[in-house]
Amino acid sequence: QVQLVESGGGMVQAGDSLRLSCAASGRTLSSYAMGWFRQAPGKEREFVAAISRNGGATKYADSVKGRFTISRDNAKNTVYLQMNSLKPEDTDVYYCAARFGALYLSSNTYAKSTRDYNYWGQVTQVTVSS
Repeated sequence: QVQLVESGGGMVQAGDSLRLSCAASGRTLSSYAMGWFRQAPGKEREFVAAISRNGGATKYADSVKGRFTISRDNAKNTVYLQMNSLKPEDTDVYYCAARFGALYLSSNTYAKSTRDYNYWGQVTQVTVSS
């Protein structure tokens, strides 16, 4: 069992930056690929970014590519999402998620569905005003 706790959300203006953190306990994080998702009211949870167990591979949704960076520090059992050049459309609740095992499901398919992840944290709210 992995417990995940997000932090770092807040209210900022367009163009500002935030860094979300996801601290894990209960298991060694290095055994898990990690992802960040977000969800707006009335909408489905959507993929934002993911990172492999050793941090060597990262994936991003097109909407955040070039602005967001996912990283991890396995020694600290923590995953980060650095969000730069924030836009009002980035306003959502953000979740981190853990997947036991590899990021890749096959040679050219990676875990980007909510079904691919086993553990979820509580949300952290990000609000970007224009």
